[in-house]
Amino acid sequence: MPKVFISDKLDPLAVEIFEKNGCEVDFKPGLSPEEQLAIIDQYDGIAIRSATTVTKEMIEKGKNLKVIGRAGIGVDNVDVPAATAAGVVVMNTPFGNSITTAEHAIAMMVSLAREIPLANASTHAGKWEKKRFMGTELYNKVCGVIGCGNIGSIAADRALGLRMKVIAYDPFLTQERAEEIGVEKVELDDLLARADFITIHVPKNEHTAGLINKGTIAKMKDGVRIINCARGGIVVEADLKEALDSGKVAGAALDVFEVEPAKENPLFGYENVICTPHLGAATKEAQVNVALQVAEQMSDYLVNGAVTNALNMPSISAEDAPKLKPYLKLAEDLGRFAGQITENAIKKIEIEYEGTVADVNTDPITSVLIANLLGSQTDSVNMVNAMQIAESRGIDIKQSYDHKSKNWRSMINVIVTTTKNTRNVTGTLFTGKEPRIVNIEGVPIETALAPHMLYIRNEDKPGLIGGLGTILAEANLNIADFRLGRAANGEDAVCLVALDEPISDKLLEKISKLPQINKIRRLSF
Repeated sequence: MPKVFISDKLDPLAVEIFEKNGCEVDFKPGLSPEEQLAIIDQYDGIAIRSATTVTKEMIEKGKNLKVIGRAGIGVDNVDVPAATAAGVVVMNTPFGNSITTAEHAIAMMVSLAREIPLANASTHAGKWEKKRFMGTELYNKVCGVIGCGNIGSIAADRALGLRMKVIAYDPFLTQERAEEIGVEKVELDDLLARADFITIHVPKNEHTAGLINKGTIAKMKDGVRIINCARGGIVVEADLKEALDSGKVAGAALDVFEVEPAKENPLFGYENVICTPHLGAATKEAQVNVALQVAEQMSDYLVNGAVTNALNMPSISAEDAPKLKPYLKLAEDLGRFAGQITENAIKKIEIEYEGTVADVNTDPITSVLIANLLGSQTDSVNMVNAMQIAESRGIDIKQSYDHKSKNWRSMINVIVTTTKNTRNVTGTLFTGKEPRIVNIEGVPIETALAPHMLYIRNEDKPGLIGGLGTILAEANLNIADFRLGRAANGEDAVCLVALDEPISDKLLEKISKLPQINKIRRLSF
């Protein structure tokens, strides 16, 4: 019988579900990391919330560990690469607390507008300072939603219910989806300039870390109010403090912080700053939902081998796994590549299967590809919910099949249509198992992907290789692989460079000034 360790406080119904589904359960919240480490090797699965950190050391010590279940969305407290390397499935419950988090953001917005926490403290102190607390109405104000995915769209809906004018910035939000949910789709600078209230609902990644900083705050309206219930570090706290001191920002409501638990913070003590201890998912309903979901998912995997909402493994049957494995890796590479070169809202994704791949079950392949394509913009997408996420964003998914391939024994072609352009990437398997990119936007080029890469669109003129090589050599940055492709002599060309280390912003800027380069992107795999 599979044995599960519940290391954090979950609703008691989770224990009942595990036991009903054929698992033995130890409910032991509150153990120290050392105590957890001492017993982890006894368990097949561990169910956590945010208090437990599943480290590489814990994964290595957990010799019998097969699955880590996170009751909630974020897996910042799980070493996912280490789990993947050890063959441990990492699951989350991406939709169990969406409503709760959106509602908390709206509650913070209302509290900020009417100074409710401060007025409450004053009244409890017997002061009755009725004239002191002059709030502002939400009615007819402009609410700017940064990130209009699952949680952001719910927050937008609630703001519309308050009769606010809602504008939204999200690179993956299509015009059709914006019209469907009743918001105006805008660019980030437009949102910053127009919004009276700004609420943030994006994942924290290389594109969003520090998004609200001195520069972006300067573009905002005087007297703007900022709400962050997403992730700490998206708002640069030192820059927000400066803006509060100057009066540029009239107030802020923060549920998340750069360092958590936030026992000390430069924003603590400000009368116009509301702070809560990461309560976005803290409702009875949300905690019951995520507890039930994680128990069902983990027990189904441990007892039946079914995989649901896994972040590092697609949903496939045991029978299909061996023949699908190389195609899944190819799909992952294609999706991550296409996602990182796509900058605008996606309207349509077309996937063309040709050759032997058209004869297998392509559903998990499609899910893996779309999950990795959209994964550059959201942290709640995985192989299982990828199609649902795409549908919620109004993205049209098309698949086509040709059992004969013109150029390769097996081939997958991905065409991404955005609001401004079309991108396409083609891949195949060498020797039936090694993924390769073989065509990028009509330019033939053959390459395997590496952890750190540069993607360059350039004019086919002399000097690029020498100029690029010189800059990298001067920076002591070694080239691991260098691939060139061109449509025709003297026309548009593609350059893919694999590097031993990540490239800095300063060095990227220097390379971009080479006269042959039309476009350059930093890629990571």
